Amino acid sequence: MSDFLVVGGGVIGMMTTLQLADAGHSVTLLERGQCGREASWAGGGIVSPLYPWRYSAPISRLSTWSEGFYPELSLRLFEETGVDPEYRQKGLLYLRVDDEARAMAWARDVGKPLERVSADFLYAKEPEAAPGCDTALWMPTLGSIRNPRLARALRYRLDGMPRVTLREACEVTGFRHVAGRVTGVDTAEGIVEGDRVIVCGGAWAAGLLERVGVELPVRPVKGQMILFKAPPGRVSRVILMDGRYVIPRADGRVLAGSTLEEAGFDKTTSGDARESLRASATRIVPALAECEVEHHWAGLRPGSPDGVPFIGAVPDMERLYVNAGHYRNGLVLAPASTHLLVDELLGREPILDPAPYRLEGRVSLA
Repeated sequence: MSDFLVVGGGVIGMMTTLQLADAGHSVTLLERGQCGREASWAGGGIVSPLYPWRYSAPISRLSTWSEGFYPELSLRLFEETGVDPEYRQKGLLYLRVDDEARAMAWARDVGKPLERVSADFLYAKEPEAAPGCDTALWMPTLGSIRNPRLARALRYRLDGMPRVTLREACEVTGFRHVAGRVTGVDTAEGIVEGDRVIVCGGAWAAGLLERVGVELPVRPVKGQMILFKAPPGRVSRVILMDGRYVIPRADGRVLAGSTLEEAGFDKTTSGDARESLRASATRIVPALAECEVEHHWAGLRPGSPDGVPFIGAVPDMERLYVNAGHYRNGLVLAPASTHLLVDELLGREPILDPAPYRLEGRVSLA
């Protein structure tokens, strides 16, 4: 029997497993499909909320801590696995921001570098950016990571750790519990026991917790994205305009996203979304009109009422924990949110005040 069972093999589940194994504990990670192939694979990889000044303080605190952790994590994983997560700190350019004063006030409050720059500065950085902009906002410290490669590196690392057992294609169908205490989970392959169970199921977390009478307000929110096969240097850094964005990769490819759709667990793509994304991307960088759209996909975000994740013990069910509901910011918040939960699990001093993320008062119990 493992010290911990982690249910869900996305970035949240894999980072949780890594930290617990680093601390000397045995961990079994259960994933219904393949590790890192749901929202963790489908997102864009910007290591910041899109417009961070529009988010609440609890999200900002998690985001700020996580941003500082990604360079170290990326280097570690590259060294240990040979897979480069491609962390790139090239900054972000915001075009046509209509709440600039609010953005600048937020930056002053949190000590984040953000400045209003001229058209000359903008086009020196990104010559192909949307023409006609007199000014832009520039956040030089923002980074991005190639999230499919991050997920692959995490999986490779876990697969080589003796304290970790990875079980893919192993769907959890229920929880084993006696007198209000969880002892393991039911799967199609039988019972898996663990001293403590952590649900990191993303958009599927609510369905899991329903089985122990907990109504977690997390729902799937579909997002579609496209990928341009662009030459290296066409776009060098993240550019955001009118709520849509383009993200360059080291090989020149450029992601463009994303839609927000309430469609349940449907992950089908649509021609209308493809054309809408292509139109947005070519407004941000008109030269992308010359590039082939190489790929088009959809993923399911774990939507929550205010975007603040649920992190901590499940009320009235001893030894059951959850880390879910990050909405559009799962990858952004993953290092801090997983560290915060592992602090609780191991009785350590928390990196942040855990109160805003606890489930008490935020979930309904049957």
